[in-house]
Amino acid sequence: MSAARSNAAESIRPEDERLPAAKTVAYGFQHVLTMYGGIIAPPLVMGGAAGMDTAEMGVLVASCLFIGGLATILQTLGVPFFGAQLPLVQGTSFSGVATMIAILNGGGGMPAVFGAVLASGAIGIIIAPFFAKLLRFFPPVVTGVVITIIGVSLFPVTADWAMGGASAGDSYGSLKNIALAAITLLILLALSKSGVPALSRLSILLSIALGTLVAVFLGMADFSQVLTGDIFAVPTPFAFGAPVFEIGAIISMMIVILVTYTETTADMLAVAEVTGSKVDSRRIANGLRADMLSSTVAPMFNTFTQSAFAQNVGLVAITGVKSRFVVAAGGGILVVLGLLPVLGRVVASIPSPVLGGAGVVLFGSVAAAGIRTLAKAKDDNMNMLIIATSLAFGCIPMVKPDFYAEFPAWVGTIFQSSISSATIMAVLLNIIFNELNGGKQETSLRTVYKYQLAGLEDGDRLIDGKLYDSKGLEIQVISEQPGHAGDRPMPQG
Repeated sequence: MSAARSNAAESIRPEDERLPAAKTVAYGFQHVLTMYGGIIAPPLVMGGAAGMDTAEMGVLVASCLFIGGLATILQTLGVPFFGAQLPLVQGTSFSGVATMIAILNGGGGMPAVFGAVLASGAIGIIIAPFFAKLLRFFPPVVTGVVITIIGVSLFPVTADWAMGGASAGDSYGSLKNIALAAITLLILLALSKSGVPALSRLSILLSIALGTLVAVFLGMADFSQVLTGDIFAVPTPFAFGAPVFEIGAIISMMIVILVTYTETTADMLAVAEVTGSKVDSRRIANGLRADMLSSTVAPMFNTFTQSAFAQNVGLVAITGVKSRFVVAAGGGILVVLGLLPVLGRVVASIPSPVLGGAGVVLFGSVAAAGIRTLAKAKDDNMNMLIIATSLAFGCIPMVKPDFYAEFPAWVGTIFQSSISSATIMAVLLNIIFNELNGGKQETSLRTVYKYQLAGLEDGDRLIDGKLYDSKGLEIQVISEQPGHAGDRPMPQG
């Protein structure tokens, strides 16, 4: 009986950890604060491009919160064939904004945009398993590059927040804004160093709350608009009319879907690396199908393509809270925010510099996780070349946003994303330098007998001549196999 209990305990995945209700909600709220600015950005941009008034843009924002919450719950809790069951926050993807604006300006309006998103999402559900089969092309040298570039690509976001964000106006980049970001960062570091586990794990949430209080004291926070508008509102299906399906628009959005696949796969691999979870092609396929199902339903409720949010991977890394149920709670909060715009306006009133200060640690931890993964790759010149070229290629869209301005539109759609650029280059170079080796498989000159491997399990490792299991407990090594004493020589290294 005790052995059965032991096996059951060992089978529990890190992401299946359950915390007390209060902590689950608190940590979930941290996830909402981390991605709130990112999730409302696409509907604000699209609403502005479509010339919508404040009320109509409010519908877009509420819809994206509502669907993002439901998508997060699906991805974290999962149902058969849908959901990776990993601590991943879902929300409206920014990668398709340029393409959707092009569709919008093509004369079809929002109905054509919603039609293209709906159709491409439905097609995406079908092809997700085929994309997931490519997982073998993501060894540590590739995943390390991808995770690192995810973190690096978020640095401009936190810098923009620290300088004041889009709503800063003339104060953008002022020392006052940057000082507020620095104060928030110092609070976060102090809480993390406090030695109190609860304070350390809630350091992001507490630093944002305390940073906001400092902002109120300095007159840099404005909550006057919180009670302006509806208190409760349910997103109305097809509020902007029935979707219109245009072949050209659908093809354009399919390119966006491939980009979304790449980014979501990278986020799943990143969060698996952070949590120590096991991810195979089936789990990747389940995650991508959840992405696409959410993207198919999203336009029915007036919003756009859904994908995983990289910044929340950083939150998992920095807090050490691996539970998918915490992120599911964050999804529930998003649903509530979508139904209660007044609560959304409270969160939206948090000054951008406060988020910028917290983002320094948050996004930096993602890059650090990528560097740790790269350390697992074989240390040779070929892998060094792959890493150097891929990281540089991924940084191009960040340092020169107009680099692809003269290229065909589809090239810009794919490579304007730093994550997609780095991932594509890393995968291609890994195939060229590590996979296509003339059919020759490198094999060590050392040999071991099959019976010597029979007792090994995942996570076992040899340190200083001693064998340890995944928990760090030393495994007893017996020199002779029962029933075969002396009949098999030990191979020499």
